[in-house]
Amino acid sequence: MKETDDSLFRKYMPARKVDSRKGENGRVLVVGGSSIYHGAPVHSARGAQAAGVDLVYIAVPKPQVIPVRSMSADFIVFPLPDSKLTKGSVNRLLNWLPEVDAAVIGPGLEVADEEALRNLVVELGSKRLVVDAGALQPYLKPIVRGKNTIVTPHAGEFKRFFSVQLPSALDERAKEVEKVAKQFDVVILQKGHGDVISNGEETFLNRTGRAAMTVGGTGDVLSGLAAGFAALKIPPLYAAAMAAYANGIAGSQVWMRVGNRITAEELSAELKYVLKKFDKEDI
Repeated sequence: MKETDDSLFRKYMPARKVDSRKGENGRVLVVGGSSIYHGAPVHSARGAQAAGVDLVYIAVPKPQVIPVRSMSADFIVFPLPDSKLTKGSVNRLLNWLPEVDAAVIGPGLEVADEEALRNLVVELGSKRLVVDAGALQPYLKPIVRGKNTIVTPHAGEFKRFFSVQLPSALDERAKEVEKVAKQFDVVILQKGHGDVISNGEETFLNRTGRAAMTVGGTGDVLSGLAAGFAALKIPPLYAAAMAAYANGIAGSQVWMRVGNRITAEELSAELKYVLKKFDKEDI
């Protein structure tokens, strides 16, 4: 097993071409939100933006569109007609959706119809997907198998999704995550006190971060960041490992200033400074 560190970025972070045009440096879709949770998809979108992508689209229930738009003018917001994910919502989204390179499905999401979530994941299956939070439903396992998909469960979601209870010790947990990733042929970013990232063949341990990062929204930032790196054509395993590492570094730096009063909004803002040192231009 390997430890995450700066070398991942030196090896996999792509250089930006000086003559590139809008959209050529990654486009990410975030599908999430519900009648209660309007912030989660925004945190994911900010995470994707921090990765350095050109365009971020957010699909949220119609009542959440105004609040989401008021939080940032940088995102393109699409209104879903229902407060929960339905087949009608999915059909409308897919009929409208421009070309994207990666998608996050699940932050703050409530699913009304199992078939709706299945259809969305199937239709986006050719993209690089991050399946998070409300989308971590067991019936998706055969759909994401063998695809360019990252699943991002904490221990409770891991048990729900894979029907496996994880041990608490990091080394033992890592062995179990690697075993499950191999069994289901998927990239797992298992969040915890020490993150485990595995595709079943190669496994990373990530020890960055602070206990204060239990605050709501930090996992949403992480899922968006992983999708952003995936949209930059970084292979899913390394996109997930890089996201976990950078998210933890940013959290530690915010903690140095504000202690346990860290917020997800501050985390995503800090990521831009953490990642700046890895930027390259292809001249």
